[in-house]
Parts: sequence; structure tokens; C-alpha cells
Amino acid sequence: MSASGRPWSLSFMFLLGMASEEIKCPSRCSCQYLEVNCTGQQLQELPVDIPLDTRQLILATNNISYLPAVELSFLADLVYLDCRKNLLGDDLDFTFIGVAKLVYLDLSFNNLTQVTFRTFSHLLSLVVLKISDNPNLVAIEKDAFANNTWLRHLDVSRTGLTFLDTSTVRDLPNLRLLRLSDNLWHCNCSFLDFITWMVESNVHFPDADNITCYTPAGLRALRMPALEAQLHFSCQTQLYKQDYVFLCLVGFCIFFFGTMAAWLAGICAVIYQVHASKGQEEEEEEEEEEE
Repeated sequence: MSASGRPWSLSFMFLLGMASEEIKCPSRCSCQYLEVNCTGQQLQELPVDIPLDTRQLILATNNISYLPAVELSFLADLVYLDCRKNLLGDDLDFTFIGVAKLVYLDLSFNNLTQVTFRTFSHLLSLVVLKISDNPNLVAIEKDAFANNTWLRHLDVSRTGLTFLDTSTVRDLPNLRLLRLSDNLWHCNCSFLDFITWMVESNVHFPDADNITCYTPAGLRALRMPALEAQLHFSCQTQLYKQDYVFLCLVGFCIFFFGTMAAWLAGICAVIYQVHASKGQEEEEEEEEEEE
């Protein structure tokens, strides 16, 4: 290297060394440019001293049961958050209120129990959401993803879900991939609308062969997309207990009021006949008196 080039080289190395000294990395985590990786460190809470300009945060395979919304909001530039295989549970409402730039969120293999509108409503840029392998997840509210209009990839496979309202996914204009396999789907007439949407939509179901009914027993293990015609026919012709009660009630009312009407008509006819015969007898008596 020439003598003229050496000062520039030394200056660059000096600045690089100063920058590396200024970057703080949380204990037991590894840090690269805009990335913090804390995988498998048995952490029980969100680590401190995460650089505020972090774009990618990986907390996978730990024992974290709670994400503090305030501390998380300091990471306003976060776009990628991987929290799979932790202990996150009951209430995540408003947890992600301060990370509105988030594009990728993985909450699989946790203890989620429900998803409400308040859970992800502030993630307006969200593209990929994975909430699979949460066996205690039994409810996703109808409007849970109403604000996540950029969502393209949604994974709700291997949970405790038995029902999913059609509008929950149908109203996502950019949805392209949806995983639904190995859930406890209850394939009754209330679920027919969702199954019809699956057949007619342009969304890709990569696990379609494993999207099967769990109940009722007669439909167990049958693939949901292929069940649409059969379920449609049975739901159009099926009568429930309340239907039979209603028909019996209507029949009884018709019989009762019909009987009452016939009885009244009979009485009126008898009364008319009595009056008519009495009038005829009076006319005959008057004729006899005149003679």
C-alpha cells in the first residue's frame, strides 16, 4: 500500500473500531448490524440494552412469558420479531402498539389462548404472521385482522381452533397463503360458508391434504375442501330438533284453529236451520188461520 493511502486506511480502521465499541449487545446475545440474536439462552424476560436501531430481533427457544409493551416500543424500527418456542400466553393485547413497522412476526409454539382485535391491530405493515402450534388457542375474533390489510402469509395450523369466521380471512385483500392443518375443525352447517370460501378463493393452502374435520364423528378425517358438496347438500335438507318442534307447533295450530272454525261453522249452520224451520212453521200456521 502506498504511503498516501495508508492514513486513509488507518483512519477507516480507527472509526470502525470506535463504532464496534459503541454498539452494545445484550448479555448472552449475539449482535450483528441491526440484528440481535438471543436464541436458546433460557431468557425469562426481554433482554435489556437492545440497540434502539435494531431491525431484526430473534428471541426463539427461551422461557419468556411476557413482552413489556413500553420496552418493546423503544424498538420503533423493528421489522422482524421471532418469538417462537417461548411461554407467551393469555393476554397480548396492545403488546405490539409501539412497533408499527413490524413486517414479520412469529409467535408459534407458545401458549396463546385467543386473538382479539387489540392483539395485532397496530401492526399496519404486517406481512407474515405465524401463530401455529399454540394448542390452547381456541378463539380468533371475527375482526382480529381487520387492520392487517397487508397480510400475505398466515399460519394457524396445529392449534385448538374449531371454528373460524369466513370474514376473518376473506376480507384480507393481500392474503396469498393460509395454513389450517391439524386443527379441531367442527364441520357443521355453520362452517359451510368457510369451506365454500376455501374452494372458491385464490388463496393457496399448502397443507390442504391435512385440513380435515375433527367433528362430527361421521366426518372425522375427511378433507374439508372435498367436503363442500356433501355438506352443502346435507345442510340444505337437514332438519334440526327446533325445526321439528316448529313444524309440530304449526301443525297443531292449524289443526286447532281448523277444528274451531269447523265447530263454529257447524253451530252457525244448526242455528240457521233451526231459525229457518221455525220461520217456516210460523208461516204455515198463519196460512192455516187465514183459511
